[in-house]
Amino acid sequence: MDFSKRRIKLCRIMEERKDSLVIITDPAYIHYLTGYHGALGIEWGRPELFLMTGDGESTLITPLMEEEMALKQTSVDKVIAWTDGLDDEWRRPLGDLLKKHDSGNVGIDYPKMPRVIWDFITGRTGRDKITDISPDIDRMRMIKDEDEIQIARHAGEVAVAMLEGAMNRAEPGVFEYEVALAAMETGTKRAASLMEQFYPEEEPFNYPVISNQQIMATAGLTTMCHHRNGMTRLEYGEPLFICHCGTAQFKRFYPGFDRILFIGEINDEARKLLETAEKAQAAALDEVKPGAVAEDVYHAYAEVIQSAGYPIPFRAGRSIGFSVNEAPQLAYGDKTILETGMTFAVDGGADGKNYRAQVGDSILVTENGFEFLTPFTKEHSSLVVGR
Repeated sequence: MDFSKRRIKLCRIMEERKDSLVIITDPAYIHYLTGYHGALGIEWGRPELFLMTGDGESTLITPLMEEEMALKQTSVDKVIAWTDGLDDEWRRPLGDLLKKHDSGNVGIDYPKMPRVIWDFITGRTGRDKITDISPDIDRMRMIKDEDEIQIARHAGEVAVAMLEGAMNRAEPGVFEYEVALAAMETGTKRAASLMEQFYPEEEPFNYPVISNQQIMATAGLTTMCHHRNGMTRLEYGEPLFICHCGTAQFKRFYPGFDRILFIGEINDEARKLLETAEKAQAAALDEVKPGAVAEDVYHAYAEVIQSAGYPIPFRAGRSIGFSVNEAPQLAYGDKTILETGMTFAVDGGADGKNYRAQVGDSILVTENGFEFLTPFTKEHSSLVVGR
């Protein structure tokens, strides 16, 4: 990916905003602008920061143990390493840059910035000079370039492979966690194959292993939207819900993909809910095209669910990318105009007394409508497993 091109665009935004310095702390933002993806972060007490000056100089401040990876992963102008407990750690280089570029505003990723860094910055710069640049970066990220679109398509392939792996393992008596393990193994192997074929030049930073907790619920547990795979055994005649949001990923791109499976035979109560969910998703997708308004997609989806007598369970969808949840949202009140190159997870859902049903796919907005990034059957008979 052409990260330098994105930094040039960020410089133009800084000029319009009159920012003399931008400080970024969100790992997804840092990856988007530099290509860097380390293993540490604020949760380890080791923040990583990306800084851009008004004259275009780019700096990555990172723990010493990540320095070698940062140098090999990025083309930023400068990598400054710091060591735990020594020389005031990250505060010294950050303070130096704040002092050097104190003539204008300081743009930060306000919603993402850890409080410890916010306190440090505001202690050295007047709050009236600090501005939130995250909406501008979010707008940059809305339209995916050709490289991102290729990764998005491959991420969709990984998600579909995970579901296929789950379907091959799911049968009466099997634990949920065993199904999750099968999905992770199949997805990992598919990711590794794609990386070997399409991204060999990025070694040794191809990381294929799927390792997040799989959202999964069977039988009555389906009423809990984000139940994780556990020690419940699958039962004949019961539904199995699998959600890949935040689980499936490929080269840090997170697709959305959900299906209801049926163990042994179709469950009529769950099937009825699923039919409403599928109609709601179809109504939303009918609205997706360049020039459409995000909230109109939501209204089409919501109309189907409410007309069927069910409460609206969630938004109709969200933008996807290097963060699990990005802007814009296919939700009430979002007036964003859809454009070619946007990517979304688009869902349908219905909540019943004993079960809930959900269907979701990732899509790419195209000139004529959209392209499925997760092309997979919705034919109910094909979703029966473990016969």
